[in-house]
Amino acid sequence: MKEKKSLCPINQYLEIFGDKWTLLIIRDMIFVGKRYFNELRASDEKIASNILTDRLHKLEVSGIVIKTKDVKHKQKNIYTLTQTGIALVPIIIEMAAWSLDHRKVSEKDRIHVAELVAGGQKLQDQIKKSLLKEFSEISKV
Repeated sequence: MKEKKSLCPINQYLEIFGDKWTLLIIRDMIFVGKRYFNELRASDEKIASNILTDRLHKLEVSGIVIKTKDVKHKQKNIYTLTQTGIALVPIIIEMAAWSLDHRKVSEKDRIHVAELVAGGQKLQDQIKKSLLKEFSEISKV
C-alpha cells in the first residue's frame, strides 16, 4: 500500500474524498439508492466509466463500500455502503446545507436539502438505519 504523505486528519480525509466524483458517488448511494455501476454512471454529472471504476475500487479498498455479486444477475455487481460509509451521512448533509447558503443550487435540490436539514438527527438516524439494514443483508450473503 502506498505510504501516506501525512497523518493529519484532514489529509487522511482528502486521501479518499479529495475529488468531486467520490462524494457524488456516495451522494447517489445514500440519497438516490443507486447500487449498480450503470446507475451510478447515469448520474446528471456524467462520470466517465474509467473514473467510476477507479473511484469504486478506491472506495472498496478504503472500506467505504463493499462489492458483491447480484444473486439475480451473476454478471452484475452491487455496491453497498459499509458502516464506515454510512457514517458519512451527516457530513454529506452538512456539505449540502452549506451550499444552500453559499452557492447557487436548483430549487428541487434546495427543497430536498432543506427537508434533510429540517429532519435533523431523527431523519439522519432513519437514513442510516435503512442503509445499515441493507448492509447487514448483503453481509450475510
